[in-house]
Amino acid sequence: MRRFRRHLDMRNHTLVTTFILLGLTEDPTWQIVTFFFLFITYLLSITGNLIIILLTLLDSHLKTPMYFFLQKFSFLEISLTSTCIPRFLVSIVTKDKTISIEACFTQLFAGLIFGIAQFFLLAVMSYDRYVAICKPLHYTTIMNTRVCTWLFGTCCLIALLAICPGVIVSLGLEFCDAIIEHFICDYSPILKLSCSDTRSMQLVNFIFAIIILLMTLALVMFSYGKIISTILRFPSAQQKKKAFSTCSSHMIVVSISYGSCIFMYIKPSAEERIALNKGVAILTISVAPVLNPFIYTLRNKQVKEALRDVIKKCTSATSKQ
Repeated sequence: MRRFRRHLDMRNHTLVTTFILLGLTEDPTWQIVTFFFLFITYLLSITGNLIIILLTLLDSHLKTPMYFFLQKFSFLEISLTSTCIPRFLVSIVTKDKTISIEACFTQLFAGLIFGIAQFFLLAVMSYDRYVAICKPLHYTTIMNTRVCTWLFGTCCLIALLAICPGVIVSLGLEFCDAIIEHFICDYSPILKLSCSDTRSMQLVNFIFAIIILLMTLALVMFSYGKIISTILRFPSAQQKKKAFSTCSSHMIVVSISYGSCIFMYIKPSAEERIALNKGVAILTISVAPVLNPFIYTLRNKQVKEALRDVIKKCTSATSKQ
């Protein structure tokens, strides 16, 4: 009966070529507040992550595997937030909520690639800390430049391969409705607009997401389990404090990343689920990219020293002119 109704809907509806993103709110006042909040957080996230990238490129003290991965993580943060936020800001200003199907799927799959790559990179960064603390004598041998580049490339390749089935299947979908109850193109709201029954696709996507999250989380927990057991065997409290300080920033970022995703799999009522998904999206693509640079710089002595050195060089160069 459900398939028959879907078939009738498909015959009675004109197939859509554009979507309408409803956004976060219809209230004009809250739209202004939303615009300035997202605009400021976007500028801060781009600035903060660009500073980290530039510092890791310019400062010789930051030419280590840990900062190599931090540089790549900042690049993914910029890419993820730039995939979604600028277009939404433009839609608030122009009042144009329409987006073509092609542009919507481009945004969706680009966001998925950057997001999935981030989770695998967090697991790699955990492994890097494990080698640094548990196998310090072999650290430079194990985590050489070639291995680091290969690990980052593997993270991106896995992310690309993970979305390929969804891309192939989605290209054959036809849509009978155009209204997406979100401010970005998200997979679940888009599938609900399809003329055909997509319950099996939603189940497969859910399983894929759970596998990726649990796999990367298991790698992170394994690494930190080994790290903690090693640190607890250190003889002095100073050594323990120093070892924990090198991991604390990464542990905070991991907690934010995985903590926000947990809420995506809570099953409240339909209206609450829509609001919850929007809130998680804002946290993931707007707030987290702002917090991460501050977490890494404020809690990292080497990064703060590198930032001071760059500022001194810039001010001295300006004063000479």
